[in-house]
Amino acid sequence: MRTSVSVTGLRKSYGAHRVLDGIDLTIPQGTVFSLLGPNGAGKTTTVQILSTLIKADAGEIRVAGHDLAEEPDEVRAAIGVTGQFSAVDSFLTGEENLRLVADLLHLGRTRGRARARELLERFDLTDAARKPAATYSGGMRRRLDLAMTLVGTPELIFLDEPTTGLDPRSRRTMWQIVRDLVQQDGVTIFLTTQYLEEADELSDHIALLSQGRLVAEGTPEELKRMVPGGHIVVRFADPDGYRRAVSHVGATSSNDAALTVQIPDPGGIRPLRQLLEWLDTHAIDVAELSVHTPDLDDVFLALTEEPSR
Repeated sequence: MRTSVSVTGLRKSYGAHRVLDGIDLTIPQGTVFSLLGPNGAGKTTTVQILSTLIKADAGEIRVAGHDLAEEPDEVRAAIGVTGQFSAVDSFLTGEENLRLVADLLHLGRTRGRARARELLERFDLTDAARKPAATYSGGMRRRLDLAMTLVGTPELIFLDEPTTGLDPRSRRTMWQIVRDLVQQDGVTIFLTTQYLEEADELSDHIALLSQGRLVAEGTPEELKRMVPGGHIVVRFADPDGYRRAVSHVGATSSNDAALTVQIPDPGGIRPLRQLLEWLDTHAIDVAELSVHTPDLDDVFLALTEEPSR
């Protein structure tokens, strides 16, 4: 599989403050990569460097097959950037915004208009094409913003917190758009987000950045297995069953009033099946059973640190 981004030894400092301290990344083409970390961890700086907005102090970087230091124009031609704050001109219509980008890319009048119509249809904006963008909802503006990024058919798109401020329905619409870009167009998505559910939902690979260093990498499931905390909570149907079970099921905590116990769960089906078989064998009735597995919130809190002030 072709590599979309390759980074070795990326460093960046501002005065005595080192923002990035030896970052290594490899991102395959046609995947969603998420860079997560606390505010101030270096996410925005990483995106700014990879998108040619600022220069690195050190490191070997290739983006879309081009050396970032030697071929910045070729890199710019291959990427698109959708920032946290919309680049939409509110005084122009949706169609005019897209045609403006087409003109800036020198697509030509005929091709530019055709590309604008194609993207308006794809992003369900045809009915609003000739309305000022100022009248668009937040979700519509975000779709238009991403459509503007796609006018030049980039191989790699940097999405910086693309669903900030959107309602749940608009957020899920954006998620589907991102999936379609990867699955249908083969585009690579470099995502930064504060919504860990979003990263979990979309990402093929995640890297956690803390204090300017990568502290963990892997698929969402691999990251979740890095931290403890999985457990099973059982609420018993009656006090007798609770008393008989509490000392035999390996509970780490119990609540006599609520008739509940919490049991460590290393993951997998086998421990849960053994527990259910024991309860059935001893004719103990259960009112409720729930399984908690560590999520990306747990991973984030366990592995990252607040930035130094």
